[in-house]
Amino acid sequence: MRIAIDMKINICSETKLFGIKGEGVSTSFSDCVKLISETGDVDVVINSQGMGDVMHSHTYGPYYFWRGLKYRGKLVYTAHVIPETAKGTFPAWKLLMPFFKWYLKKVYSFADICIAISPMVEKAIRDLKVKTEIVRIDNPVLLEQWKRSPDLRSRGREILGLEQNAFCVLSVGQVQTRKGCEDFIKIGSQCLNAQFRWVGGRPFGAFTHGLLRINAAIENATPNVKFMGMYSHEDMACIYAAADLFIFPSFTENCPLAPIEAAASGMPVIFRDIPEYKLLYTNPYLKAANNTEFLALINEMMSNSEAYSKGLEISKKLITQFDKKEIRKKLLDVYKTLANDELIYELKEILK
Repeated sequence: MRIAIDMKINICSETKLFGIKGEGVSTSFSDCVKLISETGDVDVVINSQGMGDVMHSHTYGPYYFWRGLKYRGKLVYTAHVIPETAKGTFPAWKLLMPFFKWYLKKVYSFADICIAISPMVEKAIRDLKVKTEIVRIDNPVLLEQWKRSPDLRSRGREILGLEQNAFCVLSVGQVQTRKGCEDFIKIGSQCLNAQFRWVGGRPFGAFTHGLLRINAAIENATPNVKFMGMYSHEDMACIYAAADLFIFPSFTENCPLAPIEAAASGMPVIFRDIPEYKLLYTNPYLKAANNTEFLALINEMMSNSEAYSKGLEISKKLITQFDKKEIRKKLLDVYKTLANDELIYELKEILK
């Protein structure tokens, strides 16, 4: 005999509330909603659709504090942003850093449980002397939705303006200094036998760090390098399928979604060699310390089929860390703890 006793989880994000798209937090929120909803054993309400047993927020604006007042003792916050994120994102970030640290400490402390999406995020929260309980859970990535097909590739190639036989090097991210888009342009200018495409927008508009310099670099880029702007989440499976190789030249990251989505699509992924990934990933990954190394790996992937096949195998192994069943189980354990439903869950197990 099985008794179905469900929880109701209020998953919140100001990216949904205010229609902000094209950045990682928005994707992570959407994937979290899909993941928790998919088996039907947990009821999900979004933002102000209704009250839940637990609130889980992915953003940290005024709505987080206002809505969270109704969930004191049962509030989860996923920390996608740490103080270091401001570097290379906003102009005058050095002046803003004391305020940013103060504000994020308030954000972390307001929650009953903080989910740290990477070891670096966990360290950043602890460095602020926050007393909130911290749980390490990777970003949910619904790997199956990125699997490529000939139809997706054809549609994506049309979107990106690629000829059938062109070798495409792709990167996805916000157009800002921190993401390494200027290095992407420099690398592309030295690899004229490949097409380089950058997909992503500027969610902070005029407040983007290095805006004028980046605009000038894009305008003067070689013809094989194009910045395509932002596309909907629904179009991204086509975008990934259109590419042959993904490079991720970002200088600072926590638990980035784009390279894992690209790997799930079925192509080699080259990361910038930064400390965050050594702590985050449990499996090997391709990495480059500078533009020269990026260029060497790109040329190797283009000219050596054996090296390309090895890159594909590395991608396949890399994504095994992001098993959605394990991530879902960890999230439900967090919700269950705050909902104080331990006895109910134990009863369900007994009566199965």
